[in-house]
Amino acid sequence: MEIPDLSIMKHIIDLVGRIFIAVIFLFEAYDSFRYWEETKRQMTESGLTWQQDMLLTCGISALVLGGILLLIGYRTTFGTILLLLYWIPVTMIVHDFWNHEPPELRLQSILFMKNLAITGGLLIVLVNGSGRYSIKRLLATTRVN
Repeated sequence: MEIPDLSIMKHIIDLVGRIFIAVIFLFEAYDSFRYWEETKRQMTESGLTWQQDMLLTCGISALVLGGILLLIGYRTTFGTILLLLYWIPVTMIVHDFWNHEPPELRLQSILFMKNLAITGGLLIVLVNGSGRYSIKRLLATTRVN
C-alpha cells in the first residue's frame, strides 16, 4: 500500500478546517437575521441595549463578509480580523460564565471554551493564511494571455 503525499493531505485538511470554521460564522449570520427579534431579546438580556438594530446589522455584516472571505480563501487576514472583532466581544459579553450560578455556570463556561477554541482556529488561519486551495492561490497562479 502506498503512503499518500502528506503535503496534499495537509492542504486538504487546511481547506476542510477553513470551511468548517466559515460555516459556523455564516450560520450564525443566518440565524441572527432569521430570528432578528429573538436575537435582540438575547442582546437585551446580555445588557446590550444601545442601538441594537445597528449593532445587529454590523454584526451580521461582519459575519457574512468575514465568513465568505474565509470560506473562499481570499483576503483571509481581513476576514479573520473582522470575525475576531465580532467574536471576542460577543464571547466575553454573552458567555460570561463568571457572572452565573450553577447550572447556568456550567453551560456558559462550556460555550465560552467552545468560542475560545474557535478563536484559536481563527488565529491559526490568521498566521498561516488561506492555504493552497483558495481563491488567493488561484488568482496568483493564473496567467492571463
